[in-house]
Amino acid sequence: MCSSIETCPRVGNGYDVHALKEGLPMRLCGVDIPSAKGFVAHSDGDVAIHALCDALLGAAALGDIGLHFPDSDPRYKGIDSTKLLEEVVGMITGEADQTYRIVNVDITIALQEPKLRPHIDLMRQTLASVMNIDKSQVSVKATTTERLGFVGRGEGCEVWASAMIVPVTVR
Repeated sequence: MCSSIETCPRVGNGYDVHALKEGLPMRLCGVDIPSAKGFVAHSDGDVAIHALCDALLGAAALGDIGLHFPDSDPRYKGIDSTKLLEEVVGMITGEADQTYRIVNVDITIALQEPKLRPHIDLMRQTLASVMNIDKSQVSVKATTTERLGFVGRGEGCEVWASAMIVPVTVR
């Protein structure tokens, strides 16, 4: 048990979904994935990083990605989502009244195709580098939906992310 709320680990969950369209680029966890289809989005469409940002922000009770990086803001048109993740990490590790250390993150990507297994290690390393944590603290998993639903029909991708953070200092 924690001695007080200020010392307890905190957990956040994130979820995001993007439609797929022929001829657009596909980027997941900061890695370009060869594919005939890519994500329809205001930013680069990295649905995995968007879910991860929501998980981290949620764990720190700092709102969600739409609050901090609204798709109505032209500054974020086409932005590399690793830049958004860098900003979120800065918010929770050094810019807020309460600062935190990232313990671990866990991401599940549901996508019918292409197969992601060949890219998972690079995805984990890329995310770890952006968050300034060890690769062992980053889990990325991929699954299909056995051709069921919009994911199974190749119409989109959905991602769930969880993050655990622990308080470092109270200012």
